[in-house]
Amino acid sequence: MHIVVCIKQVPDSAQIRVHPVTNTIMRQGVPAIVNPYDLFSLEEALRLKDLFDGTVTTLCMGPPQAEDALRKCVSYGADEAVLVTDRAFAGADTLATSYALATAIRQIAKEQPVDMIFTGKQTIDGDTAQVGPGIATRMGFQLLTYVSRIVEIDLTARSIVVERRAEGGVHVLKTRLPCLVTMLENTNELRFASLPRMIHAAAFPVRKWNREQAGIEDVSKIGLKGSHTVVSKVFGPTPREQKAEMLTVDMASLRGVSLDLVHRMFARHPTLEADVLMKRTL
Repeated sequence: MHIVVCIKQVPDSAQIRVHPVTNTIMRQGVPAIVNPYDLFSLEEALRLKDLFDGTVTTLCMGPPQAEDALRKCVSYGADEAVLVTDRAFAGADTLATSYALATAIRQIAKEQPVDMIFTGKQTIDGDTAQVGPGIATRMGFQLLTYVSRIVEIDLTARSIVVERRAEGGVHVLKTRLPCLVTMLENTNELRFASLPRMIHAAAFPVRKWNREQAGIEDVSKIGLKGSHTVVSKVFGPTPREQKAEMLTVDMASLRGVSLDLVHRMFARHPTLEADVLMKRTL
């Protein structure tokens, strides 16, 4: 079983700043980390590797320093690491990124067929959740998003059963392999990297591909040329002027306070009561 895990090196969102003039994210001086959502996918891939005696290849598109993120994945147990890096990729949006990654995965598949692709549900810098579905569409893979648990994989029948979290419940889905899975957060707990694995990762030969080595021939589909997203402005949320109202209650008056809060919500949001009553009748 061969699994490809797409990861991204992102700036630590706790320390991100927005440039006051250009309205773009200032990455200089901000520590870079592996996208936290991707780590849940990595752990799930490593569990399947242990179960089926498979191979896990991690893939990243980014600047040369993203090699550190791939080495971290190797320290957890990934077998291979590929960094797709080229100045031609600069300024890529989700459309251009999914094209570059899908093309690179096809190159990887020439060496060993790919059974599954894992991505996090989204990244903390873009928050679009579009790259995973974009890769699946370009490659013709079955797409399973917001997966909370992998129930069963049958390699003989080439099938997979998963639980997918949805509004109001859980979907149990069965489809065929190969497929792309985007994992939800808090679905597993990432294992610790052992000292031997960390030593192994420090000297691990990460494969670095430029656009030609990644199999990309049409430069009009990558970087700024292949990006159709236009960002007019990036800004931080405006602090709310309204202060939180503190209420002191005791158990004897709890019911009355609760009813008063409900009436206040209905008064502040006139359509809320009708919406709640409509959902109860459905």
